[in-house]
Amino acid sequence: MRLLNKKVLITGAGSGIGKACSILFSDQGAKLVVTDLNEDTLKDSKNNFHNITGNVSEKNDAKRLVDYAVKKLGGLDILVNCAGVNPRGAPKDYDFEQIWDWVIGVNLKGTYLMSYFASSEMKKNGGSIVNLASINGLVGYNQGIDSNLKGINPYPHSKGGVIQLTKDMAVGFAKLNIRVNALCPGYSKTNLTKMLWEDKKVERYITSLHPMGRLADPKEIAYAALFLASDEASFVTGACLPVDGGYLAQ
Repeated sequence: MRLLNKKVLITGAGSGIGKACSILFSDQGAKLVVTDLNEDTLKDSKNNFHNITGNVSEKNDAKRLVDYAVKKLGGLDILVNCAGVNPRGAPKDYDFEQIWDWVIGVNLKGTYLMSYFASSEMKKNGGSIVNLASINGLVGYNQGIDSNLKGINPYPHSKGGVIQLTKDMAVGFAKLNIRVNALCPGYSKTNLTKMLWEDKKVERYITSLHPMGRLADPKEIAYAALFLASDEASFVTGACLPVDGGYLAQ
């Protein structure tokens, strides 16, 4: 088992890539605390997970989540920052500024806060942080996909920030024996993208952007996260790994 007895905290674990990581990491022997904002989705998780709800974009909540994991697991070896939102899920009454603040708050600030508190624990014995970025943080984004959006889509900007944050933390934490890497998935079939792939016209378009001719299964992204989190990637830090069916190779 590749993560035998590793102490792992995964955010955004109620669905999508976070849930896929939770299941896979557990199968690989990890001891897990999983967290999500939505309590109902966490109830669907395996019984051997320690579950806790919380908002990663709130400083006190982020600290509480890390403290809970350390208490339940007896330490912390791995943090996987999967919690994320996009404008399509924003409350209907939000204006363009509120949408921007909400997306940046969860995706970028939340990743920072969780990493800040986790690194304080990891510096004792080293550790690994895996951040969920996106291919949309590496290229210009086609705003036409979200033609009804109020203002500019903040999602790619939040993920571009995660990429830069990953590199900065990787350099800053290297002497503490804490590795920090990011995944840049292509479009995956998750709740976050459901409004896209349920629209058959949009689904055909985003599928056409991937040379492999399909969208990713969340488990395929989870396997890449498993590698970066594990000791197999012991000399990998500051990497931003595309898992995108060839999207960026074009």
